[in-house]
Amino acid sequence: MKKINYKFILSGLIGAFVLTSCTDLEVNEKDSVVVESTGGGFTAGNPTELLNGLYNDMGFYNDQGDIYSLSQHTSGEMIPPTRGVDWGDNGVWRTLHAHTWDATHPQILNAWNTLNSRSYRCEQLLASNPSALQVAETKTLRALFMHHVMDLWGQVPRRTVDQGVEALPMVMTRSEAFDFIVKDLEEALPNLPKRGPTPINARASKAMANALLARLYLNKAVYKSAKPEGPYTFVKADMDKVVQYCDAVAADGFAIDADFYNPFTAGLSTDKIFTDLQGTPRNRWMMTMHYDQGGFPAERDGPWNGFTTIAEFYDKFQANDVRRFREVGFNRGYGGLHKGFLIGQQFREDKTPINDSRSKVPLVFTKDVPLAGAATNKGIRVIKYHPTDFGKYLILRYSDVYLMKAEAMLRGGDAAGALKMVNDLRTLRRASTLATLTQDAMWNERGYELYWEGVARTDEVRFGKFNRQYQNIENVEPYTVLFPIPSTAIASNTNLAQNAGY
Repeated sequence: MKKINYKFILSGLIGAFVLTSCTDLEVNEKDSVVVESTGGGFTAGNPTELLNGLYNDMGFYNDQGDIYSLSQHTSGEMIPPTRGVDWGDNGVWRTLHAHTWDATHPQILNAWNTLNSRSYRCEQLLASNPSALQVAETKTLRALFMHHVMDLWGQVPRRTVDQGVEALPMVMTRSEAFDFIVKDLEEALPNLPKRGPTPINARASKAMANALLARLYLNKAVYKSAKPEGPYTFVKADMDKVVQYCDAVAADGFAIDADFYNPFTAGLSTDKIFTDLQGTPRNRWMMTMHYDQGGFPAERDGPWNGFTTIAEFYDKFQANDVRRFREVGFNRGYGGLHKGFLIGQQFREDKTPINDSRSKVPLVFTKDVPLAGAATNKGIRVIKYHPTDFGKYLILRYSDVYLMKAEAMLRGGDAAGALKMVNDLRTLRRASTLATLTQDAMWNERGYELYWEGVARTDEVRFGKFNRQYQNIENVEPYTVLFPIPSTAIASNTNLAQNAGY
């Protein structure tokens, strides 16, 4: 038998490595650095290359499936209608919207694999003699990945590089994972650079770590709850921590962008805390635009005519709120495609109405949209990233931090201060001011500002809205606040226990 020289990567299932073959094992890498190992032991890699590989491989955030779909299709902001055979895909999209997924759902598995494999790459990097700065950046990235696993599944597996290939990864409870992630970020902060807003902000910074800490403490009541579905008890000391971390982000130069749509462009914005480095957010407009709204230089093929919002969510917006709609302008190469929510007759750049090439009738987007059997024109479309002026995909932005602070103040007893913050934002967005700020109003405001940005599910869980009934959805079970551990992961690691209800 010849010596096995295999590429040591974490199994997507976070299971044991069992080598039974006498042949070389091949791995196809994409924009990633894979650590070589011989005979089952860990061999340190080049920490600079490993870290650059992690940054280069953040494009999974702007995919329309997996992590994004678990966060958005399960909420009341987005619906994935099946149109004939289009977007059928054996029901993978519909089951997310209907909260009828199970432990074999492919997107739940893909998201689990993606996040846990990247956490393990951080373990490899930390064992490869990195500098103090590289340690800080890596711990911040590990915290980012682990916090998603904790949020979505409630338990977090961890494999360290000194484990043998047959050893099972240990598993942290949600509470243990919270403490571990907070510790990572607190240890990273002193050695992270202070970095203010830039058009592409794709390296870990103090602002990024502080924004993550604010998010963690805002959701601490959820993560420390004895019951995943609640009720949740929010403690003032935790809310004070949120305010502290949010203020630290602002101290580094971040602020609300007066132009709501500017953070999604290639320009400089005070809102951009952490962005993707490679690729484009092309999926975000392609997944929603109708087939006949194509013709942009950035496109290689026609749009996909997929996801829409629902009437209940759209109707919450005031007509004058700039977050609802902005006319981009005709005769400027924009094809008549506007920003915000697209409803009614759609037009080409020369202002002529677009006809649906399949149904041969005018392309009129309607509020009504069924989950299955939808006509090609059904559903209100959503554009934040525009195909003519898009920037990098936003993973963390200051508008979220600003509203986290307001929510923490409200939960911590400073309702007047929270109301002023929300009204200042609403005035900037040309919405009318509120006389009082309730929990429901606070939740709505986050939706107005952050719709379709991948935070909807977490917000709904925290506000007790995740299991409510809304368009097309009835009898949502409380246990769906957590996703099931994928069946293959359970089979490969007996330290994992399936979440209740699955």
